[in-house]
Amino acid sequence: MYPLKFENLYYEKIWGGRDLEEFRDNLPEGNIGESWDIACHKNGTSVVANGKFKGMRLDELIEKCHEKVIGTKIHKEWFPLLIKLINAKDKLSVQVHPNDTYAKEVEGEMGKTEVWYVVEAFEGANLVVGTKENCTKEQFQKAVESGNSDEYMNRIPVKKGDVYFVKSGLIHAIGEGVIIAEIQQNSDTTYRVYDYNRGRELHIEKALDVIDLNLQGKKRDGIKVKKSGYEKNYLCLCKDFSLELYNIEKQCAEKSDEERFFAFTCVEGQGEILYNSGKKAIKQEKEIIRKGDSILIPAFLGEYTLKGKMKLLKSYLPNIEKVEKEILQEIE
Repeated sequence: MYPLKFENLYYEKIWGGRDLEEFRDNLPEGNIGESWDIACHKNGTSVVANGKFKGMRLDELIEKCHEKVIGTKIHKEWFPLLIKLINAKDKLSVQVHPNDTYAKEVEGEMGKTEVWYVVEAFEGANLVVGTKENCTKEQFQKAVESGNSDEYMNRIPVKKGDVYFVKSGLIHAIGEGVIIAEIQQNSDTTYRVYDYNRGRELHIEKALDVIDLNLQGKKRDGIKVKKSGYEKNYLCLCKDFSLELYNIEKQCAEKSDEERFFAFTCVEGQGEILYNSGKKAIKQEKEIIRKGDSILIPAFLGEYTLKGKMKLLKSYLPNIEKVEKEILQEIE
């Protein structure tokens, strides 16, 4: 196996723009709102862009190689993550996502919990995370029905590098002027409650079913650990994913986990992933990783090195107990 790159799946959106051209040269025409970079969903499935599996769909590769790609603890019937870049030139709808129980019953797929990393923040960059304090469900429902929900939104300015955890049930919106790296459960279910009179379908009844006004969106500072040649920041850990930020100054040696795949998303700088190819591991190969790239580390890759000057988001479906133990060992 080898580190897998994929073709970018681009989606035009009413609120999209052209800011991904700052580090991409393959944008199609139009206002591009989303790039699905590692995806295995009915609404978009990645195609391998490098190596001997080039041209193969990710679901086909999983069927062919299963554990060697995604790991012994990941079910091949449902790929757990969807990794995107989002460019919001205009504000997205005010929305909410259901949890697994509701989504499975009503939509026939998983719910959606996600985490945002602000890759770029332009003038006026902002996000909505939750409602203002003391907003009741009755107040919120009346505001939604009258088109005045914005007055209850907790809209905050953001800067490059900010991180926010968006749990299912949390009312939220990506505001204008940002590029976001979004790591989420593998789901495409969104309930819009307000869309600034743009004429798209709203899902108010379902949204009111799943919204939890007790949830608050708070910036994640994480737990930073200084290492030789790099710094690691544990940003987010939940049943659906773990997110860690690697700030590579020189290099970082790692090893894959046969139980699960890893995904790295480069949010700043560039470098390379060095790994050994072949069963006898006698030849070292490399894959270049640049800002905006996402690369899947197969579960059976073995030892690899991240080298360069770059910031990488590492995401994966965790063994929570194992990661918690790792964090405790790091901070002791």
